[in-house]
Amino acid sequence: MMHDEISRINRERWNALVQARVMYSRPMLNLTAESARDVLDATGTLGEVAGKQALVLAGGGGQQSIAFALLGAAVTVYDLSDAQLEQDRQAAAQLGLTIRIVHGDMRDLSAFAEDSFDIVYQPYSINFVPDVRPVIHEVSRVLRPGGLYRVAWHNPFTQTVDEEKFTGEGWILKHTYEDGRFLGDLFPEWTVEDDEGGSAALPSPREYVHTLSRMVNTLAGNGFVILHLEEWMSENPDHSPGGWYHWTRVAPPYLQVWARLHPDPLGA
Repeated sequence: MMHDEISRINRERWNALVQARVMYSRPMLNLTAESARDVLDATGTLGEVAGKQALVLAGGGGQQSIAFALLGAAVTVYDLSDAQLEQDRQAAAQLGLTIRIVHGDMRDLSAFAEDSFDIVYQPYSINFVPDVRPVIHEVSRVLRPGGLYRVAWHNPFTQTVDEEKFTGEGWILKHTYEDGRFLGDLFPEWTVEDDEGGSAALPSPREYVHTLSRMVNTLAGNGFVILHLEEWMSENPDHSPGGWYHWTRVAPPYLQVWARLHPDPLGA
């Protein structure tokens, strides 16, 4: 496992977010096999997973790992936050599911041999490292030829825009579009709401911009063929100007890609 300032800070801050019950750390204990597929695969790209080896990469919290297990996959969840992994452990025990749990940094998958997995599923997490290249290279190493990689990241065109600063007419673009840009100066805190309607401000994990060209070119350079690209927007009908739901319809905040590993896609 890598040990540097980024991993140390993000581990500490994610553990604190879990303690505060951030929404990404709340296990999905009410899933069924039918609803599990909806959680993982709104696009219909995943296909049959029963009996396949699935890696939930940097995705602790008792959510996607539970969904894969309910669909019959042999699941490994790998995460930097030991508190997040404890959520997976407890959720699996409560539901009687078997999940392999491994602690580590997404930039270093040396715990796994080459060609170990049929599926690598990465929820929103790649923005917590400054460079996507070591992550995607490692994914291509541990994924079997023909395997699927699903990765989500923040739309880089909107990531430096504060959705709470609506001018009355729109939002202002004022920061440079730069791969690897650190966002701590713009968003030093996350606000976490509790079950009673209160909230707490906690130091944000270290988070970075990843441009579209960097993501796509790195996927292509590691033998991935893109099957599907999705821009996430809220389905909530409340599009009141200046609100979060309106913001997502004007500037979709999240992107996700499904890609298949073909080590020699052009037959060179």
